[in-house]
This record gives sequence, C-alpha cells and structure tokens, in this order.
Amino acid sequence: NIGNPQQLNQKPITFFRQVASLVDNPDLLSPENRELLLKLYPSDAIKRAELLLHNIGSIGAYSHSQGIPHIRQNVARFIERRDGYPADPSKIFLTQGASAGVQNILQVLTEGPSTGIMIPIPQYPLYSATIALFNATPVPYSLDESQDWGLDPKKLASSIGQARAKGVDVRALCIINPGNPTGQCLSEANMHEIVDFCHRERVVLLADEVYQTNVYQPAQRPFHSFKKVLRSMGPTYADFELVSFHSVSKGMVGECGRRGGYFECTGLDPRVLEQIYKIASVSLCPNVHGQIMVDLMTNPPQEGQPSYPVYHAEVHGIYESLRRRAKRLADCFNTMEGVTCNDAQGAMYLFPRVRLPRKVIEEAKRQGRQPDEVYCLAMLDATGVCVVPGSGFGQEEGTWHFRSTFLPPEGLFDGFCAALEEFHREFMNKYRD
Repeated sequence: NIGNPQQLNQKPITFFRQVASLVDNPDLLSPENRELLLKLYPSDAIKRAELLLHNIGSIGAYSHSQGIPHIRQNVARFIERRDGYPADPSKIFLTQGASAGVQNILQVLTEGPSTGIMIPIPQYPLYSATIALFNATPVPYSLDESQDWGLDPKKLASSIGQARAKGVDVRALCIINPGNPTGQCLSEANMHEIVDFCHRERVVLLADEVYQTNVYQPAQRPFHSFKKVLRSMGPTYADFELVSFHSVSKGMVGECGRRGGYFECTGLDPRVLEQIYKIASVSLCPNVHGQIMVDLMTNPPQEGQPSYPVYHAEVHGIYESLRRRAKRLADCFNTMEGVTCNDAQGAMYLFPRVRLPRKVIEEAKRQGRQPDEVYCLAMLDATGVCVVPGSGFGQEEGTWHFRSTFLPPEGLFDGFCAALEEFHREFMNKYRD
C-alpha cells in the first residue's frame, strides 16, 4: 500500500484533527473549560465538534448501519455543489474506506462463476482480488498507453462480446478515474462514450473516483464525476445504474488509517437498495471516526470562517507540491534509457514503461519471477525506493512497467531522482545485450 500519504510525511489537515480530537474527548467542550479551550482551538472547530456530537451522541456507540444521517446529508450537499444536480442522502452509504463499498457492491452483483465484471488493464488489484474472492469472472479491457491511458469503446465492445460468447453474464464495468495505477484523467467526451456503452449493453457502471481532487492539469483535463456526466446526457439515460465511490484516504486529506468513505447509488431499483442495506447491516456500521472524517472532507471550513486561512494554505500547499513532484518524477523517468512515462494527469502515481534487455528476461525465468519484478526488487536493494511491478496490475503482453508514487517529501526529490537514475544506468549496463 504505497499510496499512503501520511506514512510519507504528508501533514494532516489541522482543522480535521482539531475536530476529531474534540469529539474524541468531549469533556474538553464543557462550559468550565471554554475559556482555556478558545486559546487552543478556533471557534469554528469547537462549533463543528459540538454539532457532530449533537447528531452522533457518543462516538463509541454504533451508528445507523448506512451511516450517520447528518453526515449523509452533508455528503449529499457536497455532491450537489460539485455536480449541479440533486443527491439523495437515502441513497448514500458511508463505508470503511471506498474499498469496503466496492466489495459490498461486487458482492451484490455476483451470482456465481458465470457473473462477469469488466475491469481495466492495468487495474488496482482490489478489483481482481474481490472478484476472485466472490468467485466471479473478471472481464478485462485494455487502456491505451499511447493515448494517455484513455479508453477505446471498440475495445470495450470486443471485450464484452468475447465474454458473452463464452457464456459469461457481464453485469458491471469498473472504471477508476483519475486512474490507479496509470494516473490518467478521462476526458468528458470519453466519459460520454463509457456511459453510452454501459447503457446500450445494460451493465452497471462502478465509478471509483477517490482521486477526484488529485487533478494536476485542470485546464486541459479537469475532473468530471460520472454522476454529472450522466445527468447532463438527458432523460434517455434516466434508468441508468451507477454507483460512485469516494474516500478520505486520498486527495489532500490522506487519512488512510481512518478508513472513511462513501458510495452513492444512482438509478438502482429500491429492492436492490434494500439488499445493499442488508449487507451493510451485517457489519453493524462503518467506524464512526471514519464517518466524521467524511463529514469534514465534504464540508470543510469556508471563506470567512476562522479556520479557513490555515485550511486553505495547507490544502493549496499540498496540492501544488504534488503537482511539482509529479512533473519532476515523470521528467526523471523520461531521461532514463529505454523508459517512457506519461505525465500524471491525476491520482498519486506514475506508471512508466521500461524496456528490459533480453538478459533480464532470462534472469527472471531463472528466478521464477516476472522481469519487472526483478527490476523493482533490484531498485529496492540499490536505492531503498519501493515501487510495484506492473505485472501486479496487468499490462499489455510483452511490455513491462512499474507503479511509483510521487509522495516522498519534496525536499528529498533531488537525491531520490539521482539515486534512481544511477540505479537504472548500472542495471542496464549489467544486463545489456
């Protein structure tokens, strides 16, 4: 799990931690402590903690299985502000990070081995692992590296056609936007094509949008939610089935350990929503600390409030640093012999392609490993830098990649990049044909 911002020293957002600490220790909010408390906490953090406790009670108690109603209402308002279309709190489920939500929906969709779920290649292994766990069938479709990891509708049609010819009941298409591990941000036109494909083929669209604030070329490739795109396509798509996922683990928040997230259901039959609620009830409720972080992510300090200047400075600083780091690391990879790397349009990752000499292929066979695994382990040994082999995500046959974050502190990047460049030169010289 290398997409782990705070493990790599990304600073927690001050307002979020202030509110979290107050709800965890409500005795601090008692009237006799107010004078001292106002010296330590801004007034809006105190008010937010009081509001949350009023709507939650004790954070040590179970909440509603679908999530705290007050927080679901705030999430709905966030979605409405983002997209310009209404959102219904009764169709929003708070979850243990986005991963738990993905697992719940895939469980609902899966009937048995004949159930097919379309997944991108390369893909985040959560999808292939969960599909295997539920004994369903993955139906891969390829992203196009030459087109900034875009999605060709013809490849979607070919993939679903081949699966159905084998008797697979294809029920859903998973899309990660912005992409993991590939870092692309889909164009609005491409998103229209995806919605149209799913509508035509009668498959549910599962939109993993956890990196929606990690967008580094907003003028050229802004983030659009699939909910917004769907609603803009008019009444023809009124019965379209979409589930959208979001998380507190990414963005500028990076609270991975809090395990907070949500999913929104659009166009699902009420009877299906009943079954999703039953599955959510089996786990009693999502953890309340994570739910609180979802509330703060979707309803942060606003301009004019006491905490806004610090909040804005922290978020803006993290964002601009990530943009610089993404560009710096992509440039580093593109200077290396036999390596090409698309710029990160979004997310937290680069997915460079590395052309390995024949001797590396032979060494990999001798070790019983994939060639990109040999390369990544050698990098770890030589530099201490951990990257993940592309073979763990799926890749076009005969190509080799690795996934790298650009999360290490910015001050380390000159030495970090120099070490990678030196390693790559020595590795290529060692195995040169």
